[in-house]
Amino acid sequence: MLAEIMSPAPQPAHAKTVLCVDDERIGLRVRKIMLESHGFNVLTANDGRQGLAMFDEHPVDLVVLDYFMPDMNGGDVAAELRKRRPDLPIIFLSAYFSLPPEALELANAFITKGDPPDALLEKIEQLM
Repeated sequence: MLAEIMSPAPQPAHAKTVLCVDDERIGLRVRKIMLESHGFNVLTANDGRQGLAMFDEHPVDLVVLDYFMPDMNGGDVAAELRKRRPDLPIIFLSAYFSLPPEALELANAFITKGDPPDALLEKIEQLM
């Protein structure tokens, strides 16, 4: 049973690709499993620089981005993503209940890590 939960379902070729960037590895893995089980291709990165490299290497339809990360925070990453692709949907996902207003202006949505998983799925569906 655990193997079924941990194994990602095969994704159709036309599945939308979500890039998740977060320095919290367990949460990142859980989001990957959840999103793949809902039909998304999921790329993951453990920090902002790795996230930008993944974005440059792969076609991405939406980014789920943690805000508080070492080295490069989510606002810095979002600003770089906006330069590269202004129309890219970006969702900030944070354990904190508020983020700097200038960062929020760079994102299409903000969800806390305490919100139910359905909240993230609903936002992704709305933005795609």
